Amino acid sequence: MTEAMVGDIFSNALYLVLSVVVIIIVPSLVIGLAVSTFQAATQINEQTLSFLPRLVVTLLAIIMFGPWAVGALMDYTRDIYTNIPFLIG
Repeated sequence: MTEAMVGDIFSNALYLVLSVVVIIIVPSLVIGLAVSTFQAATQINEQTLSFLPRLVVTLLAIIMFGPWAVGALMDYTRDIYTNIPFLIG
């Protein structure tokens, strides 16, 4: 196993983790920005007004994209396990 192989495995793992996290976090950030803009425009300072919509959107994102994320992680793990003999060489 060379340094290039280790770097390739590590970069693929980081890309997978980053893509899963972005799919879940970005909708929450967009809703948080919209709610913050609404709060600034109306001068309403209610903590639950900013928390609950982000929580709901994050849960919906997990429900919608969860099967894809779990499938992608399982595929990556399966690829790592099946390529162990070739990686050890």
